[in-house]
Amino acid sequence: MRRNAWLLAILLIALLLGVNNTIYYFTTKDSLEDSLEHEMESVAKQIEISIELSRGGAEKYQEQIGRELRAVSIATQFALSPDVEKVSNSQLAELSKKLDMVGITLLKRTKDNIILYKSSSPKQLGYKTNTWKPWYQAFNQLFDEHKVTIDWGQHLTNFWTGPFEFATTDTSSIQKWGYYYDGTTNYMIDPYISYDSRQHAYDDATGVDKLISQTLKENKSLSEITIINPETFGDGERTTITDNGEVLQHMTQNPIINGTYKYEDPDDLANVKLANEKNIKVYQNDVINGKHVIKLFIPVDITNKVASMLDENGEPLNRYVISLVSDYATIQRTLDKQFVNIAIIIGVVTAISLILVYLFVTAYRKSQDKLVRKAQETYLDEINGLFQSIRSQRHDFANHVQTIHALAKLGKTDELKSYTAELTGEIRELNDIIDIGNPAIAALIRAKGLQAEVLKVAFKADFKDINKLELGMKSLDMTRLLGNLIDNAFDEVLNYAEDQRSVHIAACQKTGYYEFAVSNTCLRAAELENKPLFQAGYTSKKGSHSGLGLHIVKSIVEKYKGGINLAINEPNTVTFIVKVPY
Repeated sequence: MRRNAWLLAILLIALLLGVNNTIYYFTTKDSLEDSLEHEMESVAKQIEISIELSRGGAEKYQEQIGRELRAVSIATQFALSPDVEKVSNSQLAELSKKLDMVGITLLKRTKDNIILYKSSSPKQLGYKTNTWKPWYQAFNQLFDEHKVTIDWGQHLTNFWTGPFEFATTDTSSIQKWGYYYDGTTNYMIDPYISYDSRQHAYDDATGVDKLISQTLKENKSLSEITIINPETFGDGERTTITDNGEVLQHMTQNPIINGTYKYEDPDDLANVKLANEKNIKVYQNDVINGKHVIKLFIPVDITNKVASMLDENGEPLNRYVISLVSDYATIQRTLDKQFVNIAIIIGVVTAISLILVYLFVTAYRKSQDKLVRKAQETYLDEINGLFQSIRSQRHDFANHVQTIHALAKLGKTDELKSYTAELTGEIRELNDIIDIGNPAIAALIRAKGLQAEVLKVAFKADFKDINKLELGMKSLDMTRLLGNLIDNAFDEVLNYAEDQRSVHIAACQKTGYYEFAVSNTCLRAAELENKPLFQAGYTSKKGSHSGLGLHIVKSIVEKYKGGINLAINEPNTVTFIVKVPY
């Protein structure tokens, strides 16, 4: 039974360790996720600052290109006739080469439109611009007021230019156009250059895509960085059909401004919208493309509106969204390592616990065996002592008879009465012990009575009708129980004067149980009421005592489903009452 209790205790310990491990695992998981999110926010902030610096630099570079286009426009005006009808396409082609332009086009205003009238490139000729929003608005302002007032693009004297964009006349190329008109000609001058010949080299060296690529290399936990246009995201690439039936992309309205977008998820549209409209950070913990990732969406306000990022209506954006994708494997590896370490610790602790329990149980059994052997030896000694007393009485019987005969013959009546009274008391005392009905207890009481005589202790025993003892407790356990209680009482009364040393043991049989009560003198009885008297190792006695006596008594009583309690019913007297069912 005790072995099962120890095994149950070990299982409970292992279970508690397992629960603790699980709690620690998920706590660590949450902590690592929070740490990764903070790291992503920090990286996003650095990217935001770097992007703004890079974008600002790119805008400044484009402004220099704009000034170059204006200078080319003025040079072209000086080289050409103010009448568009007197300008040839070949002249424009020659000027384009000399001024290092991709081409030069002249725009003419008609009653209801503005058209590409003359050009160094045949592809440019004949295009109407009334569908080019907001470009057409800028052209009209330049013709009417010699300046452009729309809130994006670069504005110089008599000049306006927009961002690099795909060309309507050549949908495969990205170009930047400048528009110049000062009222001295009947046409608008439009020189243009390609992205590859100017901006491409700059962006490759310092642009946002370069920055994103470098950041991904330096942050192994990041899998993707995307700069998102929240106004056009989810609509796909912005395109229109040209007059020639070709599909024209719009770079400035592209839903993905910079970076890549490989970790696509159905929730992205809602998350981008939430981040943009509420101006808050949004996290997404999900499996995308078969990979566990954490996505972060951070809105970034644009202080200086630019022409390179437009909404679906061609208006400059107020805000864009940065999306970061982080590989959850970095967290999982740490968690797996922690889990293995804790599993090893649990295994080691469990093994050590088993070893310690085994050693403890072995030592406990040896101790119990030692106590049992000692009890058996005491039991045999007490039985032998009882038998020896009986044999001594029988051996001395002849001597007693002769003494009685002599006293009677001599007529010494008083001496005879005294002698027979003394002899009768001794015989009655021994007979009372024998009449207890249990040889083991009788022997114990006989031995304790003799010990009491030596210790000058008034020892009294009252046993009534305990003939059912053999149906319940083993005699060995009963002698251990009573022996420890009596010894405990002797130890206490020896602290007092001889006339105060009193120990009384009483036993009786009641319905369903038998009761033992051991009382002794105790001048400090009130102090014992709240003491852990039955706890192993506790002792209130002075000197070297193990503190195991009452603990052993309680263990024996509980073994037989009984109970023991301390009673203080008389002043300066304590009584231990034991009830054991039969």
